[in-house]
Amino acid sequence: MSWPFIAVFLSGWLYVDARYRGPRWQGWLFKPVTLLLLMLLAWQAPVIGTNGYLIVLGLLATLVADALLLMPRERHLYAIGAFFLSHLLYTLSFASQITFTFFWPLPVALLVIGVVLLAVIWTRLEELRWAVSTFILMTLLMVWVAGEQYFFRSSDLAFSILCGAVLLLVANIIWLVSHYRFKFRAADAIVAACYFGGHFMIVRSLYV
Repeated sequence: MSWPFIAVFLSGWLYVDARYRGPRWQGWLFKPVTLLLLMLLAWQAPVIGTNGYLIVLGLLATLVADALLLMPRERHLYAIGAFFLSHLLYTLSFASQITFTFFWPLPVALLVIGVVLLAVIWTRLEELRWAVSTFILMTLLMVWVAGEQYFFRSSDLAFSILCGAVLLLVANIIWLVSHYRFKFRAADAIVAACYFGGHFMIVRSLYV
């Protein structure tokens, strides 16, 4: 394993540990550091085409969104917009690599997941209802496109982006449910692990 991969792993692990039991400053430090390392890792891919640049821009949008979440609640709408942009860029990156097919059980399953998630958190969203709904729809679309590529090609690259997209979906589901409905102690650590695992697997697709 190369030093850049090790650096990303250690930085991400320190952030996950901070979210579970570590000091707050450790989380504030290692979340942007890990994203910056992931951007550097993506930029250093052996061959970086259009899909690679879209992934780098997606990571940049994620970094902006995380910074906005540290600001007052009024800025959270902008953070959701930045996360939406990140997932849109990822989706465009995935779509640029495939001949589109249609495996109907996948969108049906994702639609059910989206409806159940919104049913659980809808009454707590208040003025953010439509923004969060649009973001969830974008995330489900990202997973769908990644899944279609995997079912069409079944390659290591397709598997990597599907794992990454699913991990990001799981991270967002747990974050939304924990934030708006059922708070539990391990939520932040689980979200952090899935969050960085998802971004890492998407960047990994540039190396396979």
